Amino acid sequence: MTPASISRPLVGDPFPEGFLFGGATAANQIEGAYDVGGKGLSVQDVLPEGDQSPPTEGPTAGNLKLDAIDHFHRYREDIALFAEMGFTVYRFSIAWSRIFPRGDEEEPNEAGLDFYARVLDELERHGIEPMVTISHYETPLHLARGYGGWGSRQLIGFFERYCRVLFERFGHRVRYWLTFNEINAVLEQPFMAGAIETPLEELDQQTLYQAVHHQLVASARATRLAREVAPNAQVGCMLLAMPIYPLTPDPADVLAAQQAEQINYAFGDVHCRGYYPQYLVNRLRRDGVELEITEQDRIDLRHTVDFVSFSYYISVCETADPERRVRGEGNFLGGVPNPALAASEWGWQIDPVGLRVVLNAYWDRWQKPLFIVENGVGAVDTVVQTDEGPTVLDDDRIDFLHDHLSQARKAIADGVDLRGFAAWGCIDLVSASTAQMSKRYGFIHVDRADDGTGTMRRLRKKSFHWYREVIASHGAVIG
Repeated sequence: MTPASISRPLVGDPFPEGFLFGGATAANQIEGAYDVGGKGLSVQDVLPEGDQSPPTEGPTAGNLKLDAIDHFHRYREDIALFAEMGFTVYRFSIAWSRIFPRGDEEEPNEAGLDFYARVLDELERHGIEPMVTISHYETPLHLARGYGGWGSRQLIGFFERYCRVLFERFGHRVRYWLTFNEINAVLEQPFMAGAIETPLEELDQQTLYQAVHHQLVASARATRLAREVAPNAQVGCMLLAMPIYPLTPDPADVLAAQQAEQINYAFGDVHCRGYYPQYLVNRLRRDGVELEITEQDRIDLRHTVDFVSFSYYISVCETADPERRVRGEGNFLGGVPNPALAASEWGWQIDPVGLRVVLNAYWDRWQKPLFIVENGVGAVDTVVQTDEGPTVLDDDRIDFLHDHLSQARKAIADGVDLRGFAAWGCIDLVSASTAQMSKRYGFIHVDRADDGTGTMRRLRKKSFHWYREVIASHGAVIG
């Protein structure tokens, strides 16, 4: 499959000068080598079936993330493929337990730091801007089992020590830092996102929101620390964006949707405004939650982020009618399926216009530069033989990304300050939600099956060539 065979005529103005195009991954979903180079266990190493499964005692056979796609040993090959597509930005995460294997050590693991130094070397060689997520659903397992995860205030200090090491070693090489991946996801995934082993249905709101508070303070301290240690760097928060529409025009549904949306807005409000919004304080009090907030916490929270980044996959609806509150298969933060939308193979509803809704809402609310750092669709791929060799004819993926980029362009025309777009899972990786390889997102196919078999061979999909055109035209091929 050659670029010429999928070429589209230029249809619009390019995206703004300096706009970054690229892709995004997470260490626990691509690196593998879970016990190499002094790395400790993370919460991901005991989640063999994805985010809905209870954690096991230790690593078990069948956990694809233990080997993932072997990016740890193949990062040069993978980054070369990203460069071939023309990436100007690559968002990746650093595995906390590669740097502090238990999480509470005084000194870092130099072998882990050396690995990420080599990754940065390779990105610099290809002229790709790194964007680093400091904590992407991979808290060291020892902090979960020895301290109770983010329910413990002690984790703030451990995270600050970890951040200081990263900023001192890499702050002059990395301009963009994200603190916690999809920080609002802890409300539904307390173990994966908060290292709290108590099942959600047994977890009281006081403990859950105290953990949220600890993460918010840790994020603010990281922002302050970056300005001291790496003054040329920028720090952003990272939210799971999911617009919530009223299921009907009934004012009760409109109010229900607004109140549900506030729960997610709260995380961005604290990051961008530097204090808790009154609507959240009042709601928590009604639920009997009184957060332990020190005066130092309040001072720390005033260190607000430089930009807002977010993932966007789906939208949902909300209703005040309990008889109609049926949770959708793919709606992992709650919500009601939208009867106006189609869904992916995994039940995630497809709503490109929702991206424009999110972009305008975030810009209007916070007036901070925005980055889309995850967007894509999980699908089953089939390798086929063509005259040019084996490939994947993933037109549905191309259409999905084209339609979302088109809405991003329209949001920019609306006046939104959008700085970049990173497609999620730019190379096939292990799904966080299902721990499968068959749920694929990438422009690059990796020969590995759900049973762990495969050669790990990398293969350019049709979307690889399409995305290369998008970047080469600076988005001008997007309608």
